[in-house]
Amino acid sequence: MKFLLICSAGMSTSLLVTKMKKAAEERGLDLEILAHSISDAKRFYDEVDMVLLGPQVRFLKDEVSKAVNVPVQVIDMRSYGRMDGAKVLEDALKELQA
Repeated sequence: MKFLLICSAGMSTSLLVTKMKKAAEERGLDLEILAHSISDAKRFYDEVDMVLLGPQVRFLKDEVSKAVNVPVQVIDMRSYGRMDGAKVLEDALKELQA
């Protein structure tokens, strides 16, 4: 399974990606998680199973949803602010199972 996290510059999500990968490892999940700016992200749309948007780019949800054939979720602002990778991962997995 492959996730794409998108933020304004692709920098703020890098720490979150690290924490999400650790949480996935602890759960025994084999996931690939990428983080990119909105301008770079488009080239990965066809390769991922889900797109997660940082709260600062939540206004792009409709645009991204139209461009991809996978679920698009805005990361909860509190989880993002706390860099709670386990919670972000849990929310994403719930969305995929819905």
